[in-house]
Amino acid sequence: MMKMWMNYFSKMKGNGQNPFTVYMKDIIVTFIGTFITIAGLIYLTQYLHSQWIMASFGGSCALTFGLWQAPVSQPRSIIVGHVLSTTIGLGMYHLAGNHAVVVGLTIALAVAAMMLTRTMHPPAAANPLVIMLEGSHNWGFLLFPVLTGAVFVVIMALLINNLRQTRKYPTYW
Repeated sequence: MMKMWMNYFSKMKGNGQNPFTVYMKDIIVTFIGTFITIAGLIYLTQYLHSQWIMASFGGSCALTFGLWQAPVSQPRSIIVGHVLSTTIGLGMYHLAGNHAVVVGLTIALAVAAMMLTRTMHPPAAANPLVIMLEGSHNWGFLLFPVLTGAVFVVIMALLINNLRQTRKYPTYW
């Protein structure tokens, strides 16, 4: 029994090295892409008088511009991940409220649904949490800011990521 526990905890020490390689040109593209996208979403919110931004889009930008080639950063994952997790969040909130167990279950359902549909986008897992904790969102939240904002992030990623010759975005649709 003791050997089992020692084996279990030994997995947590991490023997490898960080494989993440960073190039200055990629940092610059990521910085510019994130800045323009977030500022653009805020601008659209202010001047069109409709909600275009939410906190999870910061994470979407980090992935989309910083790890543009990753499966979680592809357009389908960004758009479907945000819409799917928000739909689950809204549905659960309106059906069962926002008690602790419901919140935990809702996030777990959203993550499982993104995995099942192969549209995993980690920032989107925060959307149901926003819905549950704020408790003030109706189904219109799905259109503004979720769908419109996610599409805007993808459009900006298409335009900005491909400015650098060594980047090809998306990897797939």
